Amino acid sequence: MTELHVELVAADRRVWSGPARMVIAKTTDGDLGVLPGHAPLLGVLLNGTVQIRRDDADNVVAAVHGGFLSVANNQVSILAEVAELAGEIDVERARAALERARALLDKDSDALAAAQRAETRIRAADLAF
Repeated sequence: MTELHVELVAADRRVWSGPARMVIAKTTDGDLGVLPGHAPLLGVLLNGTVQIRRDDADNVVAAVHGGFLSVANNQVSILAEVAELAGEIDVERARAALERARALLDKDSDALAAAQRAETRIRAADLAF
């Protein structure tokens, strides 16, 4: 069976690379599923989770904050501003950040973005388990 080759790269590092059978990401056009043979595509990523489904049981889940997704010839490139694998996320720290951001929603214009980032991190960690 044909598979995808996936590269997940953040601005500061290569996060993950390898074969996959499917990639799911949140774009400005909605949730996107990519399977082998997908038409060429360039999409803008929203804050959300990226799921990389593999043939084995070790699927990859990452919290992604902005960036682009490119698909061509069974190659999927995910270029994120910030990306964290679910296993790297300190859930308690993310929950604390979410609470701090929620407390500041009425006072700080950056609090909403901080709350969304924390929610994304928590969602990615939950999906991995």
